[in-house]
Amino acid sequence: MHPSAVQNASYYMGPHGEPPLSRTGFLILSIIMAIFTVPAIILNATVIIVSLLHKQLRQPLNFALVNMAVADLGTAMTGGVLSVINNAQGYFSLGRTGCVMEGFAVSFFGITSLCTVALIAVERIFVVCKPLGQITFQKKHALGGIALSWLWSLTWNTPPLFGWGRYELEGVGTSCAPDWHSQDPHNVSYILAYFAVCFAVPFFLILASYSKLMWTLHKVSKMACLEGGAAAKGEAKVASMVVLMVLTFLISWLPYAGLAMLVVYNPDVEIHPLVSTVPVYLAKSSTAYNPIIYIYLNKQFRKYAVPFLLCGTEPSEDETSEMTTVESNKVSPA
Repeated sequence: MHPSAVQNASYYMGPHGEPPLSRTGFLILSIIMAIFTVPAIILNATVIIVSLLHKQLRQPLNFALVNMAVADLGTAMTGGVLSVINNAQGYFSLGRTGCVMEGFAVSFFGITSLCTVALIAVERIFVVCKPLGQITFQKKHALGGIALSWLWSLTWNTPPLFGWGRYELEGVGTSCAPDWHSQDPHNVSYILAYFAVCFAVPFFLILASYSKLMWTLHKVSKMACLEGGAAAKGEAKVASMVVLMVLTFLISWLPYAGLAMLVVYNPDVEIHPLVSTVPVYLAKSSTAYNPIIYIYLNKQFRKYAVPFLLCGTEPSEDETSEMTTVESNKVSPA
C-alpha cells in the first residue's frame, strides 16, 4: 500500500490483530458487490431516463417507482461503488470523515428506498381498495408521499451526525453503517428507535397493505363469480407478485435488522466479520432486483425500458398509454 494511504486507511482487525479476510477473500467480495452494483446502476438509471423521455410514464402512480429508482441509484453509487473499491483494496481508505459520510449516504438512500416500497404498497391500497371512498389519486398525493419518504429518512439518519448514535465500520471493515455494537445508552436508544421506525413501521405498512389488497381482490373475484375466469387468474397473478415483493423485502432487510437487534440485546455474542457482512450485502443487493420486480414487470415501463437497454427502436410518443401497475393488477396483470 502507498505510504500516503496509511493515514487515511481505516482497518478492521480480527481478535488477534489479523485482517478479517485474506486478500483473495476481499477480492471475491469486491467481485460479488460489482455483480450487484453494475446492473443496479444501469437498471435504475434506465428507469429514470425513460421516465424523463416519455410523458406516458410521468403519471402520479408511477412517481413512487421513479423515486425508488433514484434512491436505489444513490445507494448503488455510494455504498455499492465504494464497497467494490474498498474490498478490492482490502481496507476502508476514506478515513473517519469518509466513513461518516458513506454511512450517512448509504443509510439515507437505503431507508428512502425502503420507505418508498411501503409507499407503493399504501398507494395500491388507496387506488384499488378505496378506503376513503372515490378519491382520485392525484399528483399532489404522489409528491406528498415522495417528500415524506425523503424527510422520514433524513430525520432518522441525521442524529448520528450530531451525537445520537454514530456511523462506524461494519462487517469486514470495508463499509460503514449505524453502529450496532456500541453499548453506550445513547447509541442503544438510537438503534432501537431506528429499528422501530425505519424497519418495523415500513414492514407493517407493507404487510397490512398487501393483505388488505389480496382480501379485496379475492372478494371482487367471488362476487363476480369468475373463479375460473379472468378475475381468478388476475387474483392469482397479483398474489404471486405480492408474495414475491414481501419475500424479497424480507430477504433483503430481515437478516440485517435481525443481526443488528441480536447484537444490541446480546452484546457479548461473537459473530465473525464475514458473517456480519452477508446481511449488509443482501440489503444492498435490493438495488439490483427492486427495479426488476417493481418496474420491469410493469408493462408500461417495460415497453420503453427494454428497447432503450437494447438500443432498439422505441415506441412513438403518441401511442396510447397503458394502464398503471396498480390498475393493470386489478384487471389485466403484467
